[in-house]
Amino acid sequence: MNEPIVDPWRNSYDEISRRLNSAGTGEERETIKRDIIALFKAVDQGITDLSALKEDIRELVERYKQLSHGESEDRAPQFTGAVPSMRADHIGASTFIEKGWSLISLGDYPGALQALNKALSLSPGDVQGQSLLGWAQMLNEDYDDALATFQLVLMKEPANSLARINVGFICLKKGIFGEAIEHLSKAIRLDNDKKATLYAHFYLGLVYLEREMYEDAQTFFEKTLKLGPNLIEAYYELGRAQWLAGDRDAARTTWNSGFEANKFNPWGKRCRESLELVDRGEEPPRS
Repeated sequence: MNEPIVDPWRNSYDEISRRLNSAGTGEERETIKRDIIALFKAVDQGITDLSALKEDIRELVERYKQLSHGESEDRAPQFTGAVPSMRADHIGASTFIEKGWSLISLGDYPGALQALNKALSLSPGDVQGQSLLGWAQMLNEDYDDALATFQLVLMKEPANSLARINVGFICLKKGIFGEAIEHLSKAIRLDNDKKATLYAHFYLGLVYLEREMYEDAQTFFEKTLKLGPNLIEAYYELGRAQWLAGDRDAARTTWNSGFEANKFNPWGKRCRESLELVDRGEEPPRS
C-alpha cells in the first residue's frame, strides 16, 4: 500500500520517452505510438477506477458515521453539504476549498483545517471557505475558533441559517443559553433551509431541557420529530423531557417508538436502554 500507484505507469512513460529519443525506423515509431496509446488508455481507465473507488470509500465513511453517531455526546449536525461550486481562479484557493470539503466529509478535521486555512490565505474573506472552516473547527471541537469564524460569515450573510444553527449549537455547548436561543429562534423564523430548521428545533429542545423547562423542551422535540422522523435522538431526548416532567407513561411510549423506528441506530439502542433502566426502578440520565 505504501508503493505509489503511479510508479508502474511513470516507469512505462520513462521507458517510452527513452525509446522515442532514439527511434529511427518507421516500424519503431509505429510500435512506440501503439505503446503511448496503450499507456494513455491504461492511465485513463485507472483514473476512472480510482474515482469509483473514492466514491465507494465515501459510502464506507457514511456507514461508519451511522454506526458511531450517538455513541458520544456530540450532537453537531452531520456534515452533508453539497459539493462546493468551484470557480476557476489563478491563485488556486478553490482547489484547497474543494480539498477541505472532501476532508470534512471524510472526518479528517485537522486535515480540513490545514487545507481551508491555506485557501483563506490565498483568498481572504471567501465566504464559502470561511463557512467550511467553521464546520471543520466546530467538528474538531475548537468551539471558540468556530464561533469567531461563523460570526464573520453571519456578518456577510445574515440569512445563512446553517451558520446560524452552528452558532446556536456552539453556544449550547458553551452554556451560553440566551445567545443559543436567539440564534436558533432566528433560524426558525428564516425557515430557508430544511436542515437548519430541523436542527434549530432540536437544539432549542436541548437548551430548554438543560434549563429544566421540560414542557418547552417537549414542544420543540415533538416539532423536531414532525419535521424529521428519522432524527432518532429526538425520541430519546423527548422521552427524557417527559420523564423528568413526571409523565412516565408518555416517556416509555416515546422511547419504545424510538427503538421501533430504528433498532440498529445508536440512539434507538439508547431508547431501549432507557426503558430497561426505568423498568429496573432506576432513573434515566439527567444530562
